[in-house]
Amino acid sequence: TLIELQRKIDGYIRYYNNNRYQWGLKKMTPVQYRNHLLLAA
Repeated sequence: TLIELQRKIDGYIRYYNNNRYQWGLKKMTPVQYRNHLLLAA
């Protein structure tokens, strides 16, 4: 159903932003990298 699809998409976005390490971001998750930049400013 549409609700199930939305839940799966939301879950993947949450995974991508909070758990998936990215080589282009110095092996940090996007959330970790954002926090790193905010602390450095």
